[in-house]
Amino acid sequence: MSAITSPSPGSLTLDRSARQPLVRIAGDWTLAHYGALRREVERLLPSLDAHCQVELERLGALDTAGAGLLVELLGQERIAAIEAWGPPLPAARLALLRSVAAALNRPEAPQPIQGYAFGDVLAHIGQAVSTLWRQQRALLGFIGLTLETLALSLPRPRRWRLTSLTVHIEQTGLDAIPIVALLTFLVGAVVAFLGATVLADFGATIYTVNLVGFSFLREFGVLLAAILLAGRSASAFAAQIGAMKSNEEIDAIRTLGLSPIELLVLPRVLAMLITLPILTFIGMLSGIAGGLAVCVLTLDISPIMFFTIMQRDIAINHFLVGLGKAPVFAFLIAVIGCLEGFKVSGSAQSVGEHTTSSVVQAIFMVILLDAIAALFFMEMGW
Repeated sequence: MSAITSPSPGSLTLDRSARQPLVRIAGDWTLAHYGALRREVERLLPSLDAHCQVELERLGALDTAGAGLLVELLGQERIAAIEAWGPPLPAARLALLRSVAAALNRPEAPQPIQGYAFGDVLAHIGQAVSTLWRQQRALLGFIGLTLETLALSLPRPRRWRLTSLTVHIEQTGLDAIPIVALLTFLVGAVVAFLGATVLADFGATIYTVNLVGFSFLREFGVLLAAILLAGRSASAFAAQIGAMKSNEEIDAIRTLGLSPIELLVLPRVLAMLITLPILTFIGMLSGIAGGLAVCVLTLDISPIMFFTIMQRDIAINHFLVGLGKAPVFAFLIAVIGCLEGFKVSGSAQSVGEHTTSSVVQAIFMVILLDAIAALFFMEMGW
């Protein structure tokens, strides 16, 4: 036992004089002697095979570094069966050797499958379609949950959040009037310029009035207002709810026995349902005003003639078609913004990603539904 416990540098020798090669392991196999032992292991390892005898009787101290060298030298299988061929070692030393062997016996990482260009494109398309399908399923489920909560809250006036509703009406509606009015006025002027330029070749510049009236009453008024609110309000909803999610405020709301849908989603949805039709009406008026300014300044069409042509040629149903799309767009924009806020995982990066996703999804859904509605109303003759 004195040879085992005496402090001495570790050593490794190979005796070839016997019938079978004999590997003698002696001394302390510790970190202090790791460099010399590493060189000896690398020197003798190519000469060893599975039939070599191993002598461990004079093995001294052992730590993790030395155990790693022994595992590398003797191999996983021989270490696993050390009790069958080796001397009786202390339990702690056996446990150390087996733990190091298990840690080093990790499966190699699988080599990435080499794909090809067409297969990668198909895989990317499949992933995109799968992601879109999951998003639409989540959106439909959240719409159903919102409508259910709204139906349960409407008959109970005590549960209405009038203060929150008023605040969101101001933020999404009143504060957005200047940008909506300015943008639609400029777009109306651009549409009138374009119409006047194209129709001048046919001697029909007078129909610029019809072009401006039809385009803003049916499409541009509601579409521009919805896109502006999708970028302005949907992102704000996602960021606000996402920040609350990351700060665990929504968990606190649930702990208090309150419904996050009723407390956070319904005021935003109702505010959008109120403000987007109003902003759509303002956008229609501003776009027509922009077209009127161009007609008066460049086409010598008086304001009286402008409004006379609109009253004569443009029916009221075009105004109703444009205004009727506003509540649908408002509901979708608000629901998408709130849903993306609830999807936040807790980090600042997640807040930014879902805020961006809310804007992209809201604008995409607005344009998609507007195109479907335009085809439907055209086929119906409205």
